[in-house]
Amino acid sequence: MFSKQQQKYVQSLQIKKYRQEHQRFLVEGAKSVQELLKSELETELLLCTPKFFLENEISLKKISVEQISQTELEKLGTLQSNDSALAVVKMHENTPLIADTDEFALVLDDIRDPGNLGTILRIADWYGIKKVICSETSVDFYNPKVVSASMGSFTRIRVYYSEISEYFEKIVQNNKIEIIGTFLNSENVHRFDFPRSGYIVLGNESNGIGADVEKLITKKITIPRFGEAESLNVGIATAVVLDNLRRRESK
Repeated sequence: MFSKQQQKYVQSLQIKKYRQEHQRFLVEGAKSVQELLKSELETELLLCTPKFFLENEISLKKISVEQISQTELEKLGTLQSNDSALAVVKMHENTPLIADTDEFALVLDDIRDPGNLGTILRIADWYGIKKVICSETSVDFYNPKVVSASMGSFTRIRVYYSEISEYFEKIVQNNKIEIIGTFLNSENVHRFDFPRSGYIVLGNESNGIGADVEKLITKKITIPRFGEAESLNVGIATAVVLDNLRRRESK
């Protein structure tokens, strides 16, 4: 039987403090859990309904599984409706990531909204970006809302949290690398000649890229506006920039 102590432990992982203390996080819902089961991430415990167990029994042979009701499942997690599964998963270590000579990494400066980060991860995954560096003030990658919004992409992307200006200062000291930032009134992204590799920086939803990080940007680009909208959502901006990157590469 699933004990009250175990219930308390699982529920505590909704809170960042306890995720960091236990180095564990929650994955909820059929799609996200199925993606998890195909990944290299280590599942400590899976809680699921009998229906989900029967439909995925082959994938569950090597992990600890408890079958519980949908009502119990919804009490333990953050989703209003969850008729499938919830997993407790071991976090990756916060290991430094560096863009290789033939790849781009995304850098997120103070992204605060969990939905935005989850969407950015999904977009990055679509365009083949494997590494994301986040400022220490950005929302937690392991926040349940981030995991849910990524629609499984959290399993294929590695994230590193760091103070961004310090991170770049170390990189720039040892490498000649392009750091491309998104700004207003800069070079048109549709005409920009992307290099073979580097970093693409996106800033805070309201304030953009911070002054400390801006000083280290080597190329500034902008998404030109043709209508009257005041701004673009940072997730949409990420998609536009990455689409232009891949289209330029394919020419």
